[in-house]
Amino acid sequence: MKYPELYILRHGQTEWNAENRMQGWLNSPLTLKGHQDAARQGEILKSLDLAGFSFWSSPSGRAFQTAGIACGPISETIQTDIRLREIGVGDWSGRLREDLPMPEGPDPELAQYEMAPGGEGFDAVTARATAFLQDLEGPAVLITHGITSRALRSIVIGPAALDNPSVHGGQGCVYHLRDGVQTLLE
Repeated sequence: MKYPELYILRHGQTEWNAENRMQGWLNSPLTLKGHQDAARQGEILKSLDLAGFSFWSSPSGRAFQTAGIACGPISETIQTDIRLREIGVGDWSGRLREDLPMPEGPDPELAQYEMAPGGEGFDAVTARATAFLQDLEGPAVLITHGITSRALRSIVIGPAALDNPSVHGGQGCVYHLRDGVQTLLE
């Protein structure tokens, strides 16, 4: 399937990100660095021609707060869609990662999400992200979360979208997806 041009933002750093806690569907406020991350994303977006783009955000507080900072000055409307929320981590919501089992392998953090009792799992995130993309009617700016961003990018670009992860998981930068190519804008 051919997808429209996309700009994908991960929310800015939160208090729980700084503490290395699992957030999932819970919320934690942006830190000062998180505000700076969102402002940086806004500067990147201001330099682009976004005529005809729609703006969509996860309804989670941290994502919508980021959307307001990054996109509020350039968009009259930011719509929300629950399909852009982060992966559910079930019983591990709010827990410190260091207190949880960390599996071995090429992607231990994603594997840790898969292990979460009562969690959603990456396949379910991919299914809802696919449904969102299929309903999208044109180019868009999406403000979401780390794992959901990974799902969206792997759907649109393929597995190669995850070959070179950024050290910040996308906070403070923007992923541009167009014609099967992903570009990291920093």
